[in-house]
Amino acid sequence: MIAAANDIIPPDWPRWSTAKPSVIKPLTGGLTNQSFLIIAGNAQLVLRKNSAISEALDLNRRAEAAALRRADKAGLCAPVIYCDPGHQYLVTRYIQGEPWCVGRADALKQLAQLVRSIHALPAIDAQLEIDDKVASYWRSIDDGADFYTALRALDPKLQRHIAIAKSLNDGICLCHNDLLMANLIAVDNGTLYAIDWEYAAMGDPFYELAVIVEEYRLDKRQQQRLLAEYLNRPAMQIDRQRLDHWGVIYGYLSVLWYAIQWCSGAMSQPHINTKIRDRASNLSAQSSAILQLKRTKLF
Repeated sequence: MIAAANDIIPPDWPRWSTAKPSVIKPLTGGLTNQSFLIIAGNAQLVLRKNSAISEALDLNRRAEAAALRRADKAGLCAPVIYCDPGHQYLVTRYIQGEPWCVGRADALKQLAQLVRSIHALPAIDAQLEIDDKVASYWRSIDDGADFYTALRALDPKLQRHIAIAKSLNDGICLCHNDLLMANLIAVDNGTLYAIDWEYAAMGDPFYELAVIVEEYRLDKRQQQRLLAEYLNRPAMQIDRQRLDHWGVIYGYLSVLWYAIQWCSGAMSQPHINTKIRDRASNLSAQSSAILQLKRTKLF
């Protein structure tokens, strides 16, 4: 078992360590990559082995490396030890902490501060083009899948949300784009770090905020608080409008992501198929409600 674990260490480890690393244990929580807690000399590190379906998931490892260099310099991520130029793995310092929890006092303020700091980082040469991302995802989805028709039926609605969101955009910035609970580490001194920057790109900051709203299922009061903390002012109607449209767009990309996992065999559990169908149904209802509000000018 230990010998097999040690086989996980990349053969070119001398490029980033003077002492041969060994595996302590696998780290759980990631949905795409495999991560391991390792030790090299006296240093505890995290070795992330990149997913075999990175290309299907349209992951830009060069953009990730560029974003990590900027985030590392600003103290916003786990310190980077080595980015494999072949884009097969990543090594960072291990940060001892706890996952961020929305229920903690001032949690939204803490997260909003981190998001503002990320969005203030220097630009990288990669932009999140939603239309291209959607097209790329669809190329990896089997048209024989039983959820294919239901997902395709969402396309016309999605295009409307994309068009409206683009019309409301007032500038782009560097975004993490995947600030899930597993990707946030809170330490005792109050610092919050973001890890796993593989979706980082220049984009609309409200997409970043929408990811947070959708993943943590923030209620309207919490959404108002998040917007106010991020914007440093009370949220306006147009802010809420941008957030809702980007929420639908993120929900669509998320369900396509799961569809790729299912079609590739990376996630073959029956409940994943059910999850895709349920998400597609819920997303259609969410989209219709938002577009109806716009039509009736109540939005």
